[in-house]
Amino acid sequence: MKVLFDTNVVLDVLLAREPHAEFASRLFSLVDNKVIGGMICATTVTTIHYLASKAVGAKKAKTHLRALMALFDVAPVSREALTGAMERGFDDYEDAVLHEAALLSGATAIVTRNGKDFAKATLPVFEPVALLAAIAGTR
Repeated sequence: MKVLFDTNVVLDVLLAREPHAEFASRLFSLVDNKVIGGMICATTVTTIHYLASKAVGAKKAKTHLRALMALFDVAPVSREALTGAMERGFDDYEDAVLHEAALLSGATAIVTRNGKDFAKATLPVFEPVALLAAIAGTR
């Protein structure tokens, strides 16, 4: 299973947002242990750099980004992803771009805490707890 992590799930870990951080951290561990393949969207990288730079400074933000990019593959945002996102019919263009980048990068699922935002997704979309349960059921 190759899962694209929505920005909110990544931020749950980086910002230790409870009660969500526990489940997101478990998913990170599954990626680290190669139980699942993990991906983040290129837009997630830029968003996290922006937020982390404001919170902890540019130097520490780059340290966080290096760690993320060592753990996750990065789904690029191409012209095809951007134009496909416009046609997908999502209410939120950013979510549509993430979905298209996931599709074009070979992801088989998306994990997010905002499943309703992905109602028009063609990929399976999981909340973190549901993804953990699905993975446990296949082991």
